[in-house]
Amino acid sequence: MKIIYQTETGISIIHPTGDVPIEALLIKDVPSEYRPTAKIVDDDLIPTDRTFRDAWEFNGNYISENLNKSKEIHKDRLRAQRKSMFEELDAQFMQALEKGKDTKAIATEKQRLRDITKHVDACEDTFEIRKITL
Repeated sequence: MKIIYQTETGISIIHPTGDVPIEALLIKDVPSEYRPTAKIVDDDLIPTDRTFRDAWEFNGNYISENLNKSKEIHKDRLRAQRKSMFEELDAQFMQALEKGKDTKAIATEKQRLRDITKHVDACEDTFEIRKITL
């Protein structure tokens, strides 16, 4: 059993140790403004895939993943991953320019990396989002 409640910034989940009755934990550890909507739930309600944990929302009965928040989370991850790729491609581009070589393939790859977040925007569910990788 877990205690779960929705806050302004996301879902909070309390994992009891068993040392204190769960009902007492709810009173002790859940801030008073969230107690009216806090629930004691079975462990099965908590998703095991935490990819978009920060996009979870609790409606009182189940947890869902907010699609727009999931998209932003994934785009931020992709941006962080591609940063070093851009740095490497920029170096390759400059070296190619200095040597008078063709830069078209490098420019094409840089554009592909820039456009990857647009693919995330077009996704209709989190399953599609998870498929978009660099």
